Amino acid sequence: MMGYQAHHELALLGKQFAREIYKVSDNSKIYAYYQSCSEGGREGWSQLQRFPDQFDGAVVGAPALRLGQQQVNHLFENVVEKTLSYSPPPCELDKIVNLTIAFCDPLDGLADGVVSRSDLCTEALHLENFIGKAYSCASSGSVPAQKGKITAKGVEVAQTMLNGLHNSQGQRAYITYRPGAGFGDVSAVYNQASGTWDNEISSLGGEWVARYLQLRDADNLDTLNGVNYDTLVDWMTLGMNRYYDSLQTTYPDLSALRSAGGKIIHIHGEQDNSVPTASSIHYYDSVRKIMYPNLSYQEGVAALDDFYRLYLIPGAAHCDFNPLQPTGPWPQTTLQTVIDWVERDVAPATLEGTGHIDTICKWPLRPMWSGNGKKFECQFSQSSIDSFTYEFDAFKVPVY
Repeated sequence: MMGYQAHHELALLGKQFAREIYKVSDNSKIYAYYQSCSEGGREGWSQLQRFPDQFDGAVVGAPALRLGQQQVNHLFENVVEKTLSYSPPPCELDKIVNLTIAFCDPLDGLADGVVSRSDLCTEALHLENFIGKAYSCASSGSVPAQKGKITAKGVEVAQTMLNGLHNSQGQRAYITYRPGAGFGDVSAVYNQASGTWDNEISSLGGEWVARYLQLRDADNLDTLNGVNYDTLVDWMTLGMNRYYDSLQTTYPDLSALRSAGGKIIHIHGEQDNSVPTASSIHYYDSVRKIMYPNLSYQEGVAALDDFYRLYLIPGAAHCDFNPLQPTGPWPQTTLQTVIDWVERDVAPATLEGTGHIDTICKWPLRPMWSGNGKKFECQFSQSSIDSFTYEFDAFKVPVY
């Protein structure tokens, strides 16, 4: 029911209820639309992939696709700190993030407090340059004041997190968050007795492993003792295999949806710190490769444009504005936009954003400003595409 069936039944009942209450004849069209984000985004894709004529259009935000990998990935940052034997004070990691934002902000041609081009940030950023920078945070409740300087160990922890999960053979298992996103899976707790910070296990990842993989009635793991990067890969493999038909939600052949006339607007914050931004791009690219294997990259994108368009929201966090980049945009009219696309055949070249970034580019086009921030364009950048492209060679089967 969680995987796909509950929404399907709800949609069928809802459409019939609407037809009855508004007395719409059986031969008259009733339009149906879906909009949601995160797990709701995954649930939206569960309908689009399985029931292609159920919704005429959908707005899908930051979908938590491939739950087998996605949920275990919430434990990766915890295991990094455990493996490297260092849990940085929260203020140290916050300082690294804030320095990253300040460094990467102007790389897109506009100094506005927003990292619109995390690909350029990835190329130019060297976290070791932050070693020795001072940080200071006031006390808050039971959390004591924090003051110190960024350490080499803190930078090693942050860089390892940004590199993403690899197994002991160096093969990539999954992706991680973009620079400037913040380390959202880390929750350090101050130990009054020892005067140090303890690594608290992410409940998002811990409950998935305890309840859905180990099949225990528990809402978190008790310990990460004995857990290493290979353990995480093993858990990902188990989850992918066990829930492939229900919770992975990555079926890439959307031919039936296209034939049914469905339209999809897929959005994802570029600094999402819960569902990695590149997760959406990986699925989008899987659809392109499966549906149009004989077309070039740009020809395949043009073909997808007929019914499926993806947009990265500059600086945005998980399904919302980003408090670390408060001047960043969020699209406000996506539901009306997909309705206009379905019912008036008005295909959106861009999305309308809030604030001073009022134009959100359609992937793979990327935002860039010139002339001291006065001229804006959505430009094609192969290096940007490459920055978001990953192969998961830690698994022996395709990961869509």
